Amino acid sequence: MMPRGPTRPSRRSWRETRYAALDFETTGLDFRRDAVVSIGVIPVLGGRVVMRDSIHQLVAPAVAPSPRSQTIHELRPQDLMDAPSLDEARPILADAIEGRHLLVWFADVEVHFLSEIFGGSLRSWRRRTIDVRNLAIAAEGQPRERRLRPGFPLTGTADQYGVPVAEPHQAFDDALVTAQLFLVLTSHLGRREPTIRDVVRVGKP
Repeated sequence: MMPRGPTRPSRRSWRETRYAALDFETTGLDFRRDAVVSIGVIPVLGGRVVMRDSIHQLVAPAVAPSPRSQTIHELRPQDLMDAPSLDEARPILADAIEGRHLLVWFADVEVHFLSEIFGGSLRSWRRRTIDVRNLAIAAEGQPRERRLRPGFPLTGTADQYGVPVAEPHQAFDDALVTAQLFLVLTSHLGRREPTIRDVVRVGKP
């Protein structure tokens, strides 16, 4: 069952809603064949990261990680042998994102895998997702079309804004960096305090 989304965007301050920064590490990028091997979720509430409610969950995939994916996230089949299956991990993820706007970096990956995991259309998942990469592009004064081109990597953008990166391509750390960048970049959306609607509009995937 698809987790409930947030209420519709409003003109209240962006701080007055709940967010969950989300990152998946996967066996590859074939959305119909590949599977999630690691999940990181970092809640954001009231303009602050809430570490006590964060999750980092390994998942035993139905397909083996590709050699290329193993070089990126460094999770080998033997590292995942004792991890729960996706069916067992699904309720944990559902609870972590229930009623929240999702904060992701380059939303296409997470949106497609969320649709595979829970069902629901890509459009419905995009409606509740804020692509923090798009906030970075807007902060640099780049045109919206720039979001379709390469560039603005998570680690490089974090370095630019002074956000520490401990373990790149590790789901928990990537989710944490995404959450911290979201907090930094909201201050670059204009001279006034951004609303929830502002953030959703600029970060639309």
